[in-house]
Amino acid sequence: MAVVDARGRAAERVEGVSSSPAGTCRGPLAPLIESLLGRDLPFRFEAYEGTRLGPPDAPARIVVRSRDALRRIATAPGELGLARAYVAGDIDFEGDIFAALEIRRHVAGAGIGWREVVGILKLLGPGALRPLPPPPEEVKLHGRRHSRLRDADSISHHYDVGNDFYALLLGSTMTYSCAVWEDPDRLDRSGLDAAQLAKYELICRKLDLRPGMRLLDVGCGWGGMVRHAALHHGVRAVGITVSRQQATWARQRIADEGLSDQIEIRLQDYRDIGDGPFDAISSIGMFEHVGRARLKEYFSTLYRLLVPEGRLLNHAISRPPHEGERINPRGFMARYVFPDGELIEVGSVVTELQSAGFEARHVEDLREHYAITLRAWLDNLERNWDDAVRMVGEGRARIWRLYLAACAVNFEDAGTQINQVLGVKLSAGQSGMDLRPTWDRRPLSQPGSVDRDVIVLR
Repeated sequence: MAVVDARGRAAERVEGVSSSPAGTCRGPLAPLIESLLGRDLPFRFEAYEGTRLGPPDAPARIVVRSRDALRRIATAPGELGLARAYVAGDIDFEGDIFAALEIRRHVAGAGIGWREVVGILKLLGPGALRPLPPPPEEVKLHGRRHSRLRDADSISHHYDVGNDFYALLLGSTMTYSCAVWEDPDRLDRSGLDAAQLAKYELICRKLDLRPGMRLLDVGCGWGGMVRHAALHHGVRAVGITVSRQQATWARQRIADEGLSDQIEIRLQDYRDIGDGPFDAISSIGMFEHVGRARLKEYFSTLYRLLVPEGRLLNHAISRPPHEGERINPRGFMARYVFPDGELIEVGSVVTELQSAGFEARHVEDLREHYAITLRAWLDNLERNWDDAVRMVGEGRARIWRLYLAACAVNFEDAGTQINQVLGVKLSAGQSGMDLRPTWDRRPLSQPGSVDRDVIVLR
């Protein structure tokens, strides 16, 4: 018979449910769930047919809302089927999302395989093998991997979902990359904004930016780095992006701040830049889209664009060497978040950077900082959930909730890292650098102050 769930949607219930103490009800799904997850669950599990397992007062509930969840899992066993069921709303994580993600410790090494599929078929019948359409948020790209057109489509899928949504998520700096936290206890918006500005200041100092220098920011997003560098270090900057919505927003903010004479925002691929040289180059959170096959081209292009003794700061997510580089093409991240994303191990990044002619001068891991940043973004999302759903739809809002939480946990568990690698283009063996790093000699909350009237125009 049909019942109505807490969201007012029709759910299904079947006969054959038995109750036992402590709020446990063993429906037809119970044996399948226990074979997959075990009996000692730290979360509550509830299903449309009456199964209730785990502590009733657990901080999180995993809810299977309909037979469609099982159909999706049966027709795409593993992570993809689960991802489709979650995005479509057939499975929910309610309560504390981090407590719900403890499920990963129970399915590790096992997962959903053919044994579980057979169990689903016994419950639902052979009709369970008829695939349901994937949720509309799922993406499958076409064309040659990491071609200009396909890269632009990949970027558009993730970034062109509305600047208002990103403002809700990211705060006033509109910065979508790892912050640098000097006060990790301040997860409110002012604390996030301060940590993002500290990140920009750290990069400016590592690049040794000075008035009159020409800076290139590759993958400039909404223009945060170029704006900070122009305001506080007096540079003239070019920022490039392949996201139209980012470029539109950045140009308007730069005009509003009176910086149009110092900053140019281009809708341009890094492979098409032809107006070097630049005194310094920053690449912040863009490298994940380059791909292993394009690393030589990427670093060689940036090397060619730099003046002698010019510096490159490459800020990118990486993976430990045993984890593999390419994001699982049949997983949640590839189909719903970062299609074609690749996370290159930092040792390989240094090797490729030096093979292109750079000398690697400094490597810093900000892994813990990114976990804090992701939790801050998730807090913004959950506090403004109704607005987020109105802006991008429930399916995409659900994607972001799971993505941010899962990534925070993965950084905390050291499954992923994030590194800043500083390289220099030598000039007859000279680096032009101080004998010891100088960028931490004063708090990052104290950026430079520049008299714009003395900026040298090149």
